[in-house]
Amino acid sequence: MPTPLIGLTTYLTDARWGEWELPAALLPAAYVSCFQAAGGSTVLLPPAAPEAAADLVARLDAVVLTGGEDLDPALYGAQPHPRTGPPVRERDRWERAVLAAALARDIPVLGVCRGMQLMNVHAGGTLVQHLPDEVGHHGHNPHGGHFAAHAVTTVPGTRIGALLPGTSQVATHHHQAVASLGAGLVVGARAADGTVEAIESNRHRFAVGVQWHPETAFRSAVVHALVAAAGSAANAVPGRTAGRKAGTRPGSPPAAVSAPVS
Repeated sequence: MPTPLIGLTTYLTDARWGEWELPAALLPAAYVSCFQAAGGSTVLLPPAAPEAAADLVARLDAVVLTGGEDLDPALYGAQPHPRTGPPVRERDRWERAVLAAALARDIPVLGVCRGMQLMNVHAGGTLVQHLPDEVGHHGHNPHGGHFAAHAVTTVPGTRIGALLPGTSQVATHHHQAVASLGAGLVVGARAADGTVEAIESNRHRFAVGVQWHPETAFRSAVVHALVAAAGSAANAVPGRTAGRKAGTRPGSPPAAVSAPVS
């Protein structure tokens, strides 16, 4: 049984390592390690021409839209807030094309932080550009460059509600959030101040966004659910593994780990 192949989107930014300082496609290693530990194989998807997305996604069993920079407010018809970061339009265009291709194929999608916001905007929703203006505190991003913990409460009857029933502590680092919800999406979790912390599609088998960072949690229920859904996609849908020979990717999913968190 082939290991599900999961595509992870990346930053495209300047980076320094050793004697070098160059533009680089990069991603925190926690994304790679957590999905591999949950039984998936991973491949990085740096920004490319949007027209290449459909062919690439056809080779994947799931897509993870990772965290990162603020989305361009023009995507949802807004002017930039003074605290909104500079647009990274190449990444925005690429990831919207990747998302559209994944939804068209109905393969599993997980949006993390920025990725969740992209899912909402792609569906016609809007964003709060600077959350402290709305909630009156900095609890969602109290320390720049560091994750903080806060509680989220899931909505019964949702996929996230089944994975994380009740209230859980999650890793947070964001200053933007969902404002109006996009078409075909439902709220899966909220913070105590009402901020939307998870969304999911009611039109697709597995299309979930979380505002927090499940890649930071060992044995994350969200990560394991994505890998399990990707495994089902790899083995149950005709043509999904077209072009890949059985056994070309090493390993198989490990036994489920009890009591996963976040």
